[in-house]
Amino acid sequence: MRQASITFDRAFAIGDTDPRLFGAFVEHLGRCVYGGIYEPGHPTADKRGFRKDVLDLVKELGPTIMRYPGGNFVSGYNWEDGVGPVKDRPARLDLAWFTTEPNTFGTNEFVDWCRAAKIEPMLAVNLGTRDGDAARNLVEYCNHPGGTAWSDLRIKHGWKKPHDIKFWCLGNEVDGPWQMEHKTATEYGRVAHEAAKMMRWIDPSIELAACGSSGRNMPTYGRWEDEVLEHTFDQVEFISLHTYFNNYAADTKAFLASPDLMDQFIEEVVAISDAVAARRRSDKRIMLSFDEWNVWYRTRRVRADRVKEGWPVAPPILEEIYSMEDALVFGGACISLLNHADRVKAACLAQLVNVIAPIMTETGGPAWRQTIFWPFAQMSRLGRGTVLKAIVKSESYQASYF
Repeated sequence: MRQASITFDRAFAIGDTDPRLFGAFVEHLGRCVYGGIYEPGHPTADKRGFRKDVLDLVKELGPTIMRYPGGNFVSGYNWEDGVGPVKDRPARLDLAWFTTEPNTFGTNEFVDWCRAAKIEPMLAVNLGTRDGDAARNLVEYCNHPGGTAWSDLRIKHGWKKPHDIKFWCLGNEVDGPWQMEHKTATEYGRVAHEAAKMMRWIDPSIELAACGSSGRNMPTYGRWEDEVLEHTFDQVEFISLHTYFNNYAADTKAFLASPDLMDQFIEEVVAISDAVAARRRSDKRIMLSFDEWNVWYRTRRVRADRVKEGWPVAPPILEEIYSMEDALVFGGACISLLNHADRVKAACLAQLVNVIAPIMTETGGPAWRQTIFWPFAQMSRLGRGTVLKAIVKSESYQASYF
């Protein structure tokens, strides 16, 4: 008979969970925004176009912070396109997903949606095709009370009170050659440092996350974090991590064990961050923002396939259908995050609706939960407080995961 034991002692605590550990992610990708959280004319939509059936499920899911607008999308995004009268907003070709972005939903609508969902907004700035100037202008637009060109423009657009966004991401996956304006660690580190400096001059209360590696399998992994933090250490509180679990090999044993690599990823980035601190003789500790994570492999597409589809608006892409096996791996990732609550202080499930998501919708029709909805909802509801170190004794097995 197989047996396992888990031992806890309240004297041996890992740390307290930060409320931001239970976050999620909304990107202008597929039907995440259009037909997902936002669908004017839907039977449940309110006057702002927010689907109330989706809002109800989001409240049940329990995310605490929401990352926006990307993702790969943000590396080509002009935030000014998404504010002001909707009739005046330009449609743009999005080179991240080879779709047409109508810009009928933008920063102000996102903040209003977050307020309706009782979720803290997290904004990412474009450090791909743009730089620190656009980033600091967005901070001024969102957070300055008034009396300047950008803050008065927000007021003119109908939002008198500042949005008071506290958490900002300095770009997205800039280490990836698939990214618009891909950069080396040195190139990114310099622009991130300067953007952070100016953004904080506008609002000293904000918190900033620098881009870490897009995955532990990146050829620049490790060296990237070290070089980026050499440039940004004094300006940021967080460095980001991204990972997606897959079962391409159809190997259940390896797939179920894959969250162990999430543990290694976290611990390695902690070590690199602390090494940068040690070189400075600094007692500052960089925290981790695991701001993209999920199971994703069935619906991945190469860029050549995207080009063939002719620039559609909000096409039904990356709509992964999850199994019970996926939910078990997903639950293992939740445990990995909890087990590093001392250093992982923010995390975002990617994504929220339709696109590799716990919530699915039919355009014009119903919304429903996927299997991965349940472990996240349980973690968000029950995973608050002090995490204890668990001593697990059980049988084990060998597995290889790529």
